[in-house]
Order: sequence, then C-alpha cells, then structure tokens
Amino acid sequence: MKEFFVKLKNKIAAFPKATASWVRALPSRLKRGFTPRNIGKAFIYLGLTLWALAVLFPFYWMIISSFKSYGAYNAETTPSFIVKDPTFENYINAFTAVSLGKFLLNTLLFTVITTLLMLAVSVFAAFSFARINFKGKGIAFALLLSLMMIPAELVVITNYVTITTLDLRNTFTGLILPSVTSVFYIYLLRESFAQVPDELYLASKVDGTGDLKYLFKVIIPICKPMVITVTILKAIECWNSFVWPRLATDDEAYFLVSNGIQAIRESGFGRENIPAMMAAVVIISVPLIVLFIVFRNKIMEGVARGGTKG
Repeated sequence: MKEFFVKLKNKIAAFPKATASWVRALPSRLKRGFTPRNIGKAFIYLGLTLWALAVLFPFYWMIISSFKSYGAYNAETTPSFIVKDPTFENYINAFTAVSLGKFLLNTLLFTVITTLLMLAVSVFAAFSFARINFKGKGIAFALLLSLMMIPAELVVITNYVTITTLDLRNTFTGLILPSVTSVFYIYLLRESFAQVPDELYLASKVDGTGDLKYLFKVIIPICKPMVITVTILKAIECWNSFVWPRLATDDEAYFLVSNGIQAIRESGFGRENIPAMMAAVVIISVPLIVLFIVFRNKIMEGVARGGTKG
C-alpha cells in the first residue's frame, strides 16, 4: 500500500511538468497535423457524418413520435425532438385497434417458407452450373442470366395471370410460389461456388464422395458467408414485399405487414392517430434491424468474398 501511494505522489508531482511539455509541443503537433491529406480526411469524415445524420434522422423522428401521446402530438405547434412524457399507449393501440399481430404472423410465415424454398432451389441450381458438366451448360446459364433483362412489371403480370388461372389467389401458395426462384441469387451463389478450387472436387470424386455430400460437406461450409448473405437479403426482400402481395390477395386474412400498414392508413386509423401509426412502423422495422445487426459481419464477409476471385 505504501508503494502505491509513493507512485501516486510521484505521478501527481510530475503532472504539471508533463502538462507544460504537452502544451509547448501542441503548436508543432497541430502544424504537422494540418497537411493536405489530413485536411482531406477531415472533410470526408465531416461529409460522412452529416450524411449519416440525414439518413438516421427519419428513424429517430419515427421512434420519438411513437412515444408521444395522441394529445401531445396534436398540440405541438412546432415539432419537438424530445419526448417529455413518453407513453407505450401507441404500441398497445397498434395491436388492439388493428390486426397487426395477424399481419406479423402472416409475414413471418411467408418470409421463412419463401426464403427456405428459394435457398434450396438457388443452392442446387448454382451448384449445377458451378460444378456439374452437362451439354449446353453455358447456353442454359446465359439464357438464365438473360431473364434478368426482363422488366419486373412483366413478370408480375405473368405471375398474376398464372395464379388467377390456377385459382391460387387469396392463398399462401399463390403468395409464395412466384418468389421461390431468383436468378440474381443463383448467379451470386454460382460465382461463390465456382471460387472453390477444382482440386477439392476431384479429390472428393477419388474418395468416392457423391455430389450431394460434396455440396453439403465442402461447398456450403466454405461458402457459408455468401449463403448467409443471400438468406438475409431474401428475408429482407420478403419482409418488405408490397407489390406482389397487394396483387395476390385482397383478403385481410392473408395480408402481410406492408399491406396491413397500407390498410391501416386507408381505413383512417393511420391518418388520425399518427403516433400509433409510427409505433406500428417501429414494430415492423425492429426485426430487420436486429437481423442486420446480428449478421452484419457475415454479410460483409460474404460481399467481400463475392468480389474476390480465387
């Protein structure tokens, strides 16, 4: 204990001298810091900070509005950026006044089933184009990529006519089926699978390993970041989908959150009670934000690996 107090006393005694030395060296340090490179970096960081604030401000406004009472929100003559008396009443109203819980359950089922089916189709298709040799593989892959040139509106019209003819409108099957295939995700996975060295595939064949076992034991573990990235991107796409669910069903029992929010706004509830509407939007946005925060490293790793050959 005595040694501790001696060291502390010495540090306190040396503090004025060290401070004076640091102050004397400050002008030269500042002079060395004001280089064109550092000034350029400072402007870049300043611009990025301002851009981040501009992007995040709507989310901040949405959150604080969801905690304002209906009377306090309507009584504001000028917008208030601070909540003085926060309330959870809007979140209760979002579930009790409208069928938000039903919309969330429908969206969860739609997202999980569609994402799993799309992942199965895309993984097998990508593996076929990346590793299996068959006649006309190059032509088939080129034709597949050419489908990306077709406007999405034409595909929507074709899908609508198809499910209407098959009497699948206002069903989960009609909602899910047109979304289980994605040319873009097949292309991403194919490029990732093709980066795995051919020697591994040839060695597995020598050992008598079948294609399916090689896919699940070698390819998918190596390309897991890209598989996770595709899965998350598809889940976000399904959660945010609006146009197709709007066409495929007009029955509230099959509404997703996007259609549900639109129905809330059109029914007058969202127009009259803005704080409750904001609370509903916050509830819908939270799952996607959490999903991205949890898997952000895998997404970045998958994107980085997709842009690296070899």
